[in-house]
Amino acid sequence: MRVVYREDQQQREHEVLSEEAAFADGTEGRRSSSEPDALRTDYQRDRDKILHSKSFRRLSHKTQVFLASEGDHFRTRLTHTLEVAQIARTITRALGLNEDLTEAISLGHDLGHTPFGHTGEAALAACLARHKGLAPGTPEAAALYRHNEQSVRVVERIENGGAGLNLTFEVRDGILNHTGDLQAETCEGRIVGTADRIAYVNHDIDDAIRAGILREADLPDTTHRVLGANHSARIETLVTDMVRTSAETGDIAMSPEVWDAMMELRAFLFENVYTAP
Repeated sequence: MRVVYREDQQQREHEVLSEEAAFADGTEGRRSSSEPDALRTDYQRDRDKILHSKSFRRLSHKTQVFLASEGDHFRTRLTHTLEVAQIARTITRALGLNEDLTEAISLGHDLGHTPFGHTGEAALAACLARHKGLAPGTPEAAALYRHNEQSVRVVERIENGGAGLNLTFEVRDGILNHTGDLQAETCEGRIVGTADRIAYVNHDIDDAIRAGILREADLPDTTHRVLGANHSARIETLVTDMVRTSAETGDIAMSPEVWDAMMELRAFLFENVYTAP
C-alpha cells in the first residue's frame, strides 16, 4: 500500500481536472504563511478547518425556515449546508472541477447566519441601525448586516480565539460572493452560489409541504412543466441542466428556461412562505 502525499494529489489534479479548475498548487495563498500539510492539499485543509470549527457546529441549532423543535425532519442551517455541499460537489465533479474547493466553500458559506433565520438577520440589522442613528427597515439599515460578510468575519476574525482560520483566498472569496448578484472568481465558487439556491428553493418547499403550509398542487404550473413533478425530479433537472449548459457555454450557467422557472419558484416562496403571515 502506497502513501498518497499532497504533492501526488496536486499532480493528480493536473492530470484529471479541467483546465478551468482551481488547482490547489495554484492558490493565491493565505493571509499568514504556514507550512504545507504532508497529506492534504490547501483546499482539503481549509475544508477540515471549517468542519472542525465551533461556528460550523453551531449551525445545527440555527433555524433554516421552520423551527427544528416542531419536527425532527425540518432542515436546520447545518442540514442546508450539507445539502448545498452535496449538490455543488455533484456539479463540480461532472464538470471536472475541484471538489475540495467546492466543498470547503459550501461548508463555510453560511457560518455567519444568525439564529432564527432571516428574522434574526433583520433584528441585528435593526440594532446596528439604531446604534448608527439610521431608521430600521431602510435599505441602508439592512445593508449593515449581511450574512455572507459575517461568514467571512467569522473565519477571519472570530474563530480560533480571534486568530481566525487562515483560509486560502479562493475559499474566502467563494464564501463572500455566494449570494445575490455577487460572483466568485473561481468556477467552483460560482457553482456554490447556484447550488445554494437549488438547495434552499427545493428543501424549503419540502419543509413547507411537511408543515402543512403548501401542497404540491399549489406550486406554479411552470414549475411542474419545466422542472418536474416532485422534489427529487426538480433537483435532478436543475443539476443536469446546469452541468449541460455550463459545459456548452464554458461558464457556470443554467439555460434561461430552467433558470427562470427556478426564480419563479423562489418568488413564489417569498410570497407564500418566507414573508407570509
